Amino acid sequence: MAYRLHALYGAILVVLVSSTDALAGPADQAQAADPAQPQTPSAAAPQAGAAKTLDAVVVTGTKRVTPLQKTPVAISAINAETLGKERVMTVQDITKLVPSMQATRQGDHDVITVTLRGIGNDQAKTEYADPEVAIFVDGVYSPRAEAAAGLLLDIESAEVLRGPQGTLWGRNSTVGAVNFQTTKPEIGSYFGNAQLSVGNYNAIGARAAVNLPISDTFAMRVAFVQEQHDGYVDYQNPIGQLPSVDAQRAAYAASGGDPALFQPINPNLFVTRGDKYNAQDQSAARLSALWQPNEAFSWNLALEYFRDRGTPSMNLMQKPRAGQDFWSALIDTAPYIERDGYALRSRMDWDLNDRMRLSYIAGFSRLDGSSTYDQDSGVQVPTSFTTGATFQEDRTNGSKYKSSSHEFNLASTGTNTLDWIVGLYYATENNSMRFDIPLFNGTQQGTVGWQGSFIQPKETVDSYAGFGQLTWNVNDAWRLTAGARYTDDQKQNVGGRGWGWAYNPAVPQVPISTGTIPGPGNGFNVSTVNDGKYSHNQTTWLLRTDFDVGKNGLVYASVSTGYKSGGLQDGGATFGHEELTNYEVGGKFSFMQGRLVWNSALYYMDFKDFQLSAPVTFPDGNRGLGFNNVAGSTKVWGYESELSALIGENDRLNLTVSGIPKKELGTLLYAGSNDYQGLPACPPVSGISNCMNVSGNELPHAPDFALTLMWEHDFHLGNGGTLTPRFTAHYETESWLSVFNLGNEDRQKAYGRGDISLRYEEPERRWWASAYVQNVTDEKTRTAAGRFNAGDGQYLWVSQYLPPLTYGMSIGLNF
Repeated sequence: MAYRLHALYGAILVVLVSSTDALAGPADQAQAADPAQPQTPSAAAPQAGAAKTLDAVVVTGTKRVTPLQKTPVAISAINAETLGKERVMTVQDITKLVPSMQATRQGDHDVITVTLRGIGNDQAKTEYADPEVAIFVDGVYSPRAEAAAGLLLDIESAEVLRGPQGTLWGRNSTVGAVNFQTTKPEIGSYFGNAQLSVGNYNAIGARAAVNLPISDTFAMRVAFVQEQHDGYVDYQNPIGQLPSVDAQRAAYAASGGDPALFQPINPNLFVTRGDKYNAQDQSAARLSALWQPNEAFSWNLALEYFRDRGTPSMNLMQKPRAGQDFWSALIDTAPYIERDGYALRSRMDWDLNDRMRLSYIAGFSRLDGSSTYDQDSGVQVPTSFTTGATFQEDRTNGSKYKSSSHEFNLASTGTNTLDWIVGLYYATENNSMRFDIPLFNGTQQGTVGWQGSFIQPKETVDSYAGFGQLTWNVNDAWRLTAGARYTDDQKQNVGGRGWGWAYNPAVPQVPISTGTIPGPGNGFNVSTVNDGKYSHNQTTWLLRTDFDVGKNGLVYASVSTGYKSGGLQDGGATFGHEELTNYEVGGKFSFMQGRLVWNSALYYMDFKDFQLSAPVTFPDGNRGLGFNNVAGSTKVWGYESELSALIGENDRLNLTVSGIPKKELGTLLYAGSNDYQGLPACPPVSGISNCMNVSGNELPHAPDFALTLMWEHDFHLGNGGTLTPRFTAHYETESWLSVFNLGNEDRQKAYGRGDISLRYEEPERRWWASAYVQNVTDEKTRTAAGRFNAGDGQYLWVSQYLPPLTYGMSIGLNF
């Protein structure tokens, strides 16, 4: 199948290229935007109906505003129009538009974790873990993935930079970075837009933005969004599933229980109404301002608020029990999320003269939150109040994440033989969290299996960096670039404690509550002392050459490195940093007077000390989050290709192809995870109770081949309006869901998904209306997996899934 798709891709290219008599005629190359305004790039839409060429997109991946086709970096630039048409609401929704990009949503912390080119960390979801793909908003680093869903408010463009970005973008951009550019105010103009949408699952959405010209030097922009829908996961009725009281009594007696202590299972312990899992209730607002008193100075300032009152994403049984719907679960913990995020972002640019610009980019953010999650996923029906199942609630009692960052950079402007940029950077985090896990045998009426409380009152991060990059324009067609960044990271945990159940028979066995202060008096002992310090410094670097091929092409070759710091884990032990070296060649070409654009890259990555983390059980029975560095080299190679074309005057086509044929993990003898029960017993040297050797296994979320095809056609109606159908199809081969590679249940089979929409725009473009269907075939697509030990060598598997079929309609107004 993959071979046939490769052939199809080549055939499409041949047809498109051969549809004109000449390829080379001089294309209208996009000129770089005014360098005095680097903070407001204009990502012109390749798909826009008015566009006559496709090479007018500009990006900021090199911290300059440059034409995409003249930027020697693997970048996918997605403009606001495409984000809207594809109904991109979160970072996870972008993945189908970007080659080699995958994302999964984690249930118990309800965060989105991103993988690029096969590299990522599904467990990067707590105050301990950092991602390999850094997320920025207007150039400001956003360290907390929990707020990722709130970043797509009034977005002008999304730029996904693939490959290490450690020189210019810094730590945690090991394998890439995503930079969202918000829409900035415009001086001297009053305009705005509004949109309403409705859909199945009682979906309701509203978006609006307005630009306010305050004076000839000052403007403001106000934007708001509210998106909500009911949960996809129905509640199963315990009545009819629970065994009879006599059967419960017999099961309890068979387990050795005292007949005098027997009690029937209380069906009211199960949740059957209220907010369902996988529901959305999110809103955000942003107030932006631009002050430009003269041509040499500009200041953009934005204040943003994000609110989340939705519910977590439930793990679903891969094979539901007989008589139960796939999108349902037997729930004994009601879903809950309450998160509030605040962000202040600032950028000042001074043109010191016609050769030099000084910029100061600063950001401050805070995210507070709490949540509850049914970690046992309702996969087993209890046989008595203490047997046959497990009750586990994962609960974030409270979390506070505060961060700030400051960057000064000085860059050359204008046309020079040497283009350069130098800068200083400082970022800090101050995080705290309490996370409880009551785990009971049978039901919460039963006996304690284990329960604990992880209290981290203060964990800090301080990161200092200096960087510089120089491009020598050898001649009009050839350029050489070198860059380096020195980073010093320091982390500290003060007062962190893990409290584990002491199994004191004199203490009542009840689930720990949010108000419980754990201690010996209520059955808890300190299981881990998490105090500690970590420090490390690292230099990342870049070497690149690129040259023009005629007027319409560019090829490049680069060697670059990325870096992610190590840190502290439960117990106060440190884990090491990771580093990646990427070798890449690529090309960017425009054909047919700019009506066809084809960008491709081939890469090989040598990844050392890759960090893998997971919830684990220690030999003494207590639990925590464990980290391992994979020894030796994790080796990955792959290819990426993006093609955009205007066919005639009314058809637009985008084709994205990627493949990762090699993705081999290095050496890791003792990999464990409580999400995968039933792993073999581990030797004492490992420090955990159960594990397996995953050396040489394939990386997860890395299909051998993936393809996304987007097509739309404009029908011009007699009244001057335009009717545009749009079709998006995605196909990828099978891929693993964990490093354990445990068989069919631990992978997503080859699949295809499709979205369709129909949009009408009235002649004056003052309003529009659209209808959409997403996941037309109602494909059940796994993004993560786990398994529960059902005894007798049998396992019950669960997975996270992309949303089911959804449909709706929207109407928008421009004024």
